[in-house]
Amino acid sequence: MGSLNGSESRRPTGAMKVGLDSYGLKPLGLSPIRLLEWARAHGAEGVQFSEPPAEADDASFLRDLGQAADGLGLYLEWGGGQHIPFDPATGRAIDIAAVNRKAAGQAAALGLTAVRSCSSGLMRWRPDDPPVRAYLEAMAAALGSQIPMLRDLDVTLAFETHFEFTTFELLRLFDMCGAEPGGALGVCLDTMNLLTLLEEPAAAARRALPWIVMTHIKDGGILEVPQGFRSFPAPAGAGIVDFASIIADLAGLGRAVPLSIEDHGGDFLIPAADPDFRSKLPDLSAEEESSLRRLAGETQRKMETEELAIVSRPDWPRVCEARMAANIVAVRRMAEGA
Repeated sequence: MGSLNGSESRRPTGAMKVGLDSYGLKPLGLSPIRLLEWARAHGAEGVQFSEPPAEADDASFLRDLGQAADGLGLYLEWGGGQHIPFDPATGRAIDIAAVNRKAAGQAAALGLTAVRSCSSGLMRWRPDDPPVRAYLEAMAAALGSQIPMLRDLDVTLAFETHFEFTTFELLRLFDMCGAEPGGALGVCLDTMNLLTLLEEPAAAARRALPWIVMTHIKDGGILEVPQGFRSFPAPAGAGIVDFASIIADLAGLGRAVPLSIEDHGGDFLIPAADPDFRSKLPDLSAEEESSLRRLAGETQRKMETEELAIVSRPDWPRVCEARMAANIVAVRRMAEGA
């Protein structure tokens, strides 16, 4: 299935591009076209619709969206994929083959080659959930039959580094599926979410590097608390994520991977002091945990000097526009220094 108008211009090429993810500006309620216009007006070079618009089932809407992006000189990225074949909260089966066929078809119609996949499970936080290995086995069985469809559409299903699986576990999944980098399965690297599964962001990005086809560039902080750790998003460049290393590694891939900025309010308790929770992260080495404690110390210092502060989710709509605009400037500066 080719693009609706034969254009390839929405695939980023050349120098590393800086854009934004739609989630950060969701409180503004912008239409998809208005979001593209906001991005262009604030110096972004593209938009990732990690949650496809409701109108995306309409072929004429996709055509209009693609033409608008072309006219503004913006890249597009797409979402809507899922990789866990059941609802982690209820156990209810989900036909992810149909979900992914729809999302991949929309991406292919736009001339795009990747779809973000996120299933939003919090299995480690629930003591009665099946072990992670059971999730990986179920996913491998479900995804294996979808690989030919993804290949036919020339689309990579890119698993976001979210709260479900570490980079170690995603690499095991790819091995279970017989996948290779550059094929049907890949990674959408969320740089801050890595902290929430106790991965040092630069080290985790390096582990997943050959598989990365999309990004959520998001800074953050991590604090030591009695229950373990607490992580939270931060303005780009103000947190403790080593963007210099990550962006340099991405730039060295020799293929275009845009820096799509995500940001939001809220914070996340990581109950690492609970032996049961800690046992569910068997790949966490003493060396990487030491790095996280160093980052926690840096975060604490930044908070004491008021360089960093946690923005609550209810407060995010009030600050989202200014913060996303500032993020674009900051990430552009970092990309130009890579």
